[in-house]
This record gives sequence, C-alpha cells and structure tokens, in this order.
Amino acid sequence: MKTFYLTDAGKVRDHNEDSVTIVSNEEGNYLMAIADGMGGHSAGEVASSIAIDYLEKRFKESFKIMNKVDAVNWIRDSVDEINSSIFEYEAIHPESKGMGTTLVMAIITNDYLLFGNVGDSSGFVMKDNNLHKVTYDHTLVNLLVSAGELTKEEASVHPKKNVLMKALGAAEEVDVDIFDCDIDVTEILLSSDGLTGMLDREGIEKVLLGEGNCEDKVLKLIKKANNRGGTDNISVAYLVREEGDRK
Repeated sequence: MKTFYLTDAGKVRDHNEDSVTIVSNEEGNYLMAIADGMGGHSAGEVASSIAIDYLEKRFKESFKIMNKVDAVNWIRDSVDEINSSIFEYEAIHPESKGMGTTLVMAIITNDYLLFGNVGDSSGFVMKDNNLHKVTYDHTLVNLLVSAGELTKEEASVHPKKNVLMKALGAAEEVDVDIFDCDIDVTEILLSSDGLTGMLDREGIEKVLLGEGNCEDKVLKLIKKANNRGGTDNISVAYLVREEGDRK
C-alpha cells in the first residue's frame, strides 16, 4: 500500500479545525479517517481531534482479525464512543458548547472494504480508472434533492448548502451510515468538504489519473482547491493499492 494524508487551513480560515489520519496495524489492515470540526474558538478542532485520536488508539489496540459483521459493529461502537466523549468534554468545558465534527472513515482488509460516514466529508473509490463517490452527504440540500425539491445544479449554489443534518456532537444518539464496498478497487480517497466544495468528482478524478505519486496527487488536489478560493479547511487521505497487496 502507498498512502499519504495532509490537512491545510485553506485561504480564508485563520485556523484549521480538521483532523486526518491513516494508520495500519500488525495484521496489515488499514484505517483512514477525516473529521471536520465545527464550533469555533478552537472547539471544532477539539471535537475533530477527539474523533481521530480515539480511532487511531482503538484501531491499533482492538482491531485484530475481524469478520465483516464484527467490523461493522466496531465502527458503530467507535462512533457512539466518540459522540459520548464530545458531550463529556462539553460538560467539563461549557465554553465549547455546540462543538461537533463530521466523520468519514474507511477500513481496508484483505477480505472487505467498509466506509462509515456522519456529515458531509466524503469517501471515494477508484475502479477501472473511474472515480466513484461512496458516501452520502448529510446536508439540508442533499435532503431536498432526494425529495425532488431541488436539482443538483440548484443545490450546488444554494445559500444553505453547508447546513448539516447530522454530525457527531449534535445529538445524544448518532446513526452512522455504513457502506460495504467491492474490495476490488485500486484507490481510496477521503476528503473534507473543503476539497469537494472547490472541485467536483471529475476534477478530483483527473488529478488522481494524472502523473505523480501519492504525495504529489494529494498536494495537487489541495493546491487546486486553494487556487479556486480555498474557502474552507482542506483535508485529504489517499491510499493506493499496489500489485501483490492482497494476500
């Protein structure tokens, strides 16, 4: 596996509330995750850090050889624990009330590929040189598109396009979307909406199919997002499968 991840404050925000990671364990499994914090006054940064720090630690400690059903439960339990931890932090630090975070994650093993998502950070896979978005954005405009009240074109310029319908820290109970993907993919990409708000799927695909290694392509994506305005923090996590990675 070749991997690279990076987060950038962008061109407008004065601080970065995103957190991102890629970790592997002794069994050769991989976890990728991005959390896009919200709340201001560094509270969003705290919420996203709670999510990513917890996932890194728990993945290394407890994600051993698991079947797919156990892995799905591991994702659900992790999201519940992170959500509870955010509320516990708020209780001790009332100045952080209202903080929260999105979360998108992928677990890659030899036998399965799972995505988990809460909010509007995105997960993609590359198969046969075509980039496919796996996750569903939990936004107001996406809800209106699904209901037939907005077109995708109208949604892309809607003044409330960034209003979230679901996030960690927003409610005592959170329901994470889990996607079971075809294992036969060559690349996996996670991003915060700081990337997808500036580049569409075709624009991202073009960069990934172009020249360069993992690091080059992540840097190019962030540069393009910044060149188009960089109105939000930008985070990207990227994994490329090489020949012989699957046992």
